[in-house]
Amino acid sequence: MSELYWLTDEHMARLQPFFPRSHGRPRVNDRRVLSGIIFFNRNGLRWRDAPREYGPAKTLYNRWKRWSDKGVFVAMMDGLASRGAERKTIMIDASYLKAHRPASSLREKRGGAGRLIGRTKGGMNTKLHAVTDARGRPISFFMTVGQVSDYTGAAALLDGLPKADWLLGDRGYDADWFRDALEEKGITPCIPGRKSRNKPVKYDKRRYKSRSRIEIMFGRLKDWRRVATRYDRCPTVFLSAIALAATVIFWL
Repeated sequence: MSELYWLTDEHMARLQPFFPRSHGRPRVNDRRVLSGIIFFNRNGLRWRDAPREYGPAKTLYNRWKRWSDKGVFVAMMDGLASRGAERKTIMIDASYLKAHRPASSLREKRGGAGRLIGRTKGGMNTKLHAVTDARGRPISFFMTVGQVSDYTGAAALLDGLPKADWLLGDRGYDADWFRDALEEKGITPCIPGRKSRNKPVKYDKRRYKSRSRIEIMFGRLKDWRRVATRYDRCPTVFLSAIALAATVIFWL
């Protein structure tokens, strides 16, 4: 029992506003089920291997799948981040997440967007693009296939960037269009120039050092086994696993 994870009263009070309304029969104990879902994701278990203290595995799975499809776990992270983020300085980066064999089917459903899994030198991967606050806590995520460039993630996240004074990014984000778009938003880019540039780009080297916090964020997310290794074929479910990990690690 001592090794199991349990949400506290304070945690539940913060998460409660994001729970969907129960229709008809009252839901099974929220604390027990959500604690089991967190334990399952953190340890990379199969549903049938979930400890008995969390109740029937089918109950855990049904809640996880239903709330993932509704976007509840993503809403939890977005809601808590919107209240507590330090947005004067924001950071952007991307990281590869290895796709396990059960998730690595590239076959697209008719009318769907595919699995968001692509082939890179390292094998089958999904690429996670992220924006964090000044302390390296995630504000927003965007997933693409593994071989997509950082520019694509930057373009997708651009409209949703919060008001900020600075944005820190590595050389992968050194593009004139991205710098111009940031300046139009009133955000000063702190991005070193690519070595191929004819004219060196000036940036605040002292401020840039704090960009290590977003790299630490990715490392902490990957401590959760179902984030570090993608077992889920459905990208919506996988994004829910990432958002849940971010919520528990950084926002509770």
